[in-house]
Amino acid sequence: MAVEAKTVARPYAEAITERARETDSFDHWSEMLAFLAEVVKQPDIAALIRDPLFARADMERLMLELDGERLDDEGRNLVRLLAENDRLGVLPEIVEIYERLKAEEQQVLKVEVQSAYAVKPAQEKQIAEALKLRLGREIVISSKKNPDLIGGIVIRAGDLVIDGSVRGKLQRLANELGI
Repeated sequence: MAVEAKTVARPYAEAITERARETDSFDHWSEMLAFLAEVVKQPDIAALIRDPLFARADMERLMLELDGERLDDEGRNLVRLLAENDRLGVLPEIVEIYERLKAEEQQVLKVEVQSAYAVKPAQEKQIAEALKLRLGREIVISSKKNPDLIGGIVIRAGDLVIDGSVRGKLQRLANELGI
């Protein structure tokens, strides 16, 4: 189901990205999409979306009533289109793909740094600068404490994983020794 949802969501995310590029409104679309995704994740709304007896027109009306002033005309048109095509349920996947496309468009790479101990802001800055030189993109770091690493850090930047943790080194040593 997850692969199918992403397949269905991709054309919508690509079209939204193209529109955001045309109107230079990437952040505005991020806000609207995040809001809509949160709405469809609510258990009551999610149940209505899955209910085949709940009319699409009623779902569209409900979503548009819930938006308040959070959506502009294009956002409301998106809701209408998704409701009409019975695609409101894939909004979280649309957001995920859109945010990835937005980051590519803006040459920004989100990087997760895991460390056994809290990473200091100065260390984050050094890591970001080093990765910017290596990858040629702006770097946005989120760090997370993971005591299981024992020491060192693990950096995840898209498909790139740099494992400089003590746990990783011990695992590599164990593999080499056949343990």
